[in-house]
Amino acid sequence: MQTEPLEKIAEFKTSPELIGKLYEYSIRKEYEAGSVILDENASIRSIPIVTKGTLKVIRTEEDGREILLYYIKAGESCIMSFLGGMHNETSKVKAEVEEDAEILFLPMDKVSLFIKEYPQWLDYIFRLYHKRFEELLEIVNAITFKKIDERLLNLLIKKRELTENNILHITHEQLANELGTARVVVSRLLKQLEEIGKVRLGRNKITLM
Repeated sequence: MQTEPLEKIAEFKTSPELIGKLYEYSIRKEYEAGSVILDENASIRSIPIVTKGTLKVIRTEEDGREILLYYIKAGESCIMSFLGGMHNETSKVKAEVEEDAEILFLPMDKVSLFIKEYPQWLDYIFRLYHKRFEELLEIVNAITFKKIDERLLNLLIKKRELTENNILHITHEQLANELGTARVVVSRLLKQLEEIGKVRLGRNKITLM
């Protein structure tokens, strides 16, 4: 499992004072996989900084289908929460724990204060904004130009990289939700991937070969 204490975040290394303030003002919480830490249309009173584990950020369409937007790894925060909180808007996404996580929640009033007082904090926010923007462009490109089988395999590879494990404990339904497609489609494509030796299927688990 990935761990990234604040001291290891590149932008914070030059400001021990900022690190101290983050620990002082943040509320530390631990969550198990599957926990929802932010729901759509919820008020945003703080932003999460992940120090251990992984979150996934999901958008739900009007017809109830979900699509995975991006992952938040240890050492990162949710830029959508930051933007929504800064403009007093409710959340437009859902953030769910992918791997057991430890999270620091920084109240929005301190988020604004740090922008004024610590350039390192602003550098951190801008880096995350740039990364998320590129990831969202990749999602648009994948949905527009890539076939669902290619998107499925890319998602499995990404999950392997995040968990650093070839064995993924996930259901066909969960994969379908993250890809915004039907479970029967995912099951059929996984069977095809198994036939060509890319994966091995088990009960609620998938092994990448």
